[in-house]
Amino acid sequence: MKRRSFVKSTLLTGVTATVLPAMSKATETSPKAAEYYELRVYNLKNSEQQKLVEDFLKDTAIPGFNRLGVKHVGVFTEMKPEGQTRLFVLVQFNSLAHFATVTDSFAGDAELQAKGAAYLNAPAAAPAYERIESSLLKAFVHMPHLEAPENKTRIFELRQYQSATEAAGKKKIEMFNDEGEIDVFKRLGFKPVFWGETVIGSQRPNLTYMITFDDLDAKNAHWKAFGSDPQWKKISAVPEYADALLVSKITSTILMPTTYSQI
Repeated sequence: MKRRSFVKSTLLTGVTATVLPAMSKATETSPKAAEYYELRVYNLKNSEQQKLVEDFLKDTAIPGFNRLGVKHVGVFTEMKPEGQTRLFVLVQFNSLAHFATVTDSFAGDAELQAKGAAYLNAPAAAPAYERIESSLLKAFVHMPHLEAPENKTRIFELRQYQSATEAAGKKKIEMFNDEGEIDVFKRLGFKPVFWGETVIGSQRPNLTYMITFDDLDAKNAHWKAFGSDPQWKKISAVPEYADALLVSKITSTILMPTTYSQI
């Protein structure tokens, strides 16, 4: 073998041995690896826009996501909207590599692009929506995978905790992960769907989570039980975990799943 060919062969073998295992690991999903979630909020002007977006999600986007290995896509409307409801869409990804693969596949899928043309290519004079607010969230260590509740009539509460600083935000996440706050929610029957830290999105630093109830009466009863729970009182009594130090704003939105929602 000529020296040039030998060197080229050796280099390619070395690169293959190094790169391919790394690529393989990037697409693998460890049972303990944290998932990532995209949370989209569609701002809509009227019912025509809502129908166009929902038709796209139901008939094109969700089937496409599922074919690409996305297990759950949740679609929700507001229980008490101010004007036209916003649409909340939660998409579950196994990893960042999975997120990138799905995004690239959607953009390059001619059949999907054609099927969703009414939404994807809506004219500027009649857009499919007013704006999309999108955030990428990383699941908490103590709840690394989304847990879809039983498919029955229920309501969901989407809560976001904003913090004044990154350090305060990390401390609040520590409270959920290491001090057992997530366990309190589970023990009291809140049936949490996910917990996630916003790594890309607006209003950072913040964390977002979703819990679920049979109805508003059950929601009120669960939160009352939470406030009087001995374990929660013990956790919240630690001076370094005081809400005044860690949380600057809490937003709560009560949501209802659409008929085709997978959560």
